[in-house]
Amino acid sequence: MDRIEVQILQSLLSGERSVYEVIDRQDASLLEFVKAMENLISSGFLEFSKGILRITEKGKEILRGFINLEAHCSFCEGTGYLIDGFYSKILSEFKNICKDRPPAVERFDQGFIDEEGVIRRLEFIHERGDIYGKFFIVGDDDLFSIAASLTGLPAEIVVIDVDERLVKFINKISKSNDLGISAYVYDVQKKFPEEFYKKFDVFVTDPVETIDGIKLFLSRGVSTLKGVGCAGYFGLTTLEASRRKWYEIEKMILEMGFVITDVRRRFNIYPANEKSYSQFEEKLPIYKMLGVKTNYNWYTSSFFRIEAVKEPKPIVDGEMIIDEHVYKDEESLATPY
Repeated sequence: MDRIEVQILQSLLSGERSVYEVIDRQDASLLEFVKAMENLISSGFLEFSKGILRITEKGKEILRGFINLEAHCSFCEGTGYLIDGFYSKILSEFKNICKDRPPAVERFDQGFIDEEGVIRRLEFIHERGDIYGKFFIVGDDDLFSIAASLTGLPAEIVVIDVDERLVKFINKISKSNDLGISAYVYDVQKKFPEEFYKKFDVFVTDPVETIDGIKLFLSRGVSTLKGVGCAGYFGLTTLEASRRKWYEIEKMILEMGFVITDVRRRFNIYPANEKSYSQFEEKLPIYKMLGVKTNYNWYTSSFFRIEAVKEPKPIVDGEMIIDEHVYKDEESLATPY
């Protein structure tokens, strides 16, 4: 039995669970999870019916000696960060603004983390000492730029996004609340605007999780940094990025002159609400494989911090048109097809 199969069975020691909750309690890619689940079912260790996984009597026999573990902090959702004091006020303002946000669209593989997750990202960046710099944001489904600007702490915030609706919304909120954000429509595949080169201290992005897509998103962020000591922050899942893909990404990071200083596991949740991906959930390959709708917020991501130890060097400098390969590969089971 391999480690992922152990994780699956271990998550069911206390009783049956939704398949989506079990997905959240293991760290393989979705493709690997489905294979492991099917293997456990065919071996007679698991039963799967109407979206529920349960251990069989045969499965219980092989689990003798296993101990159930429920170790996550219920106050901070396992992130290590409470939202209190100064940031609780920012969260309240931010939630009010987000009520009118544009809904996600499948064409751009959109989906956003919850408002609490955005604030926890800010707290983490604040703790790392990067909050007072000039920020460049590559894609802003999460409206991170607005939350960051509400703090009044960053020196400057510039956003690029392919979605004109988001850009208009961010600029509208910025103007009405005197936030000072500048947002522009831009496709990462196009030649990068020269006016953004080497002007910023920090970049933030949530890249699509194909190798080419990540290469583009990280390269655009890296292009904006002034030099050694500057930092980048980005989200990455294990659900649509296997260990092989993480290996390739880490090589990219080193090649561009950076080291990984932090990885916060399961730091952010992508809620399946009506403005996020739930509206096109039936087009996701994982839905077609499992045959049941989401009943649990299972899509989570880790949050990375990288820091330049050499002169930042983007892998992609000019135009790189790859069209749908930006968004989709064989591991993209939570991406609409």
